[in-house]
Amino acid sequence: MSSRRSRSRPSGESSISDDQIADLVSKLQQLVPELRHRRRSDKVSASKVLQETCNYIRNLHREVDDLSDRLSELLASTETDSPEAAIIRSLLM
Repeated sequence: MSSRRSRSRPSGESSISDDQIADLVSKLQQLVPELRHRRRSDKVSASKVLQETCNYIRNLHREVDDLSDRLSELLASTETDSPEAAIIRSLLM
């Protein structure tokens, strides 16, 4: 067990078991596309799962930013009372 996990905890703070950590890491692994497609027999370390999860979240943020920029450009180039603008507004609601 690592020294970080063996430190004493403030009173009233609950601890998490190794099994709970393993279960949470397994659930994260199922959510991240780069890790999801691996065979069950392929063991992936918890640190690798956390690293890939962070990378995946960063990529999602970039995609959201890019889509937001594209949407802003589209709205800027569309007449505010046009049918296209109405469709875009309805999709955003």
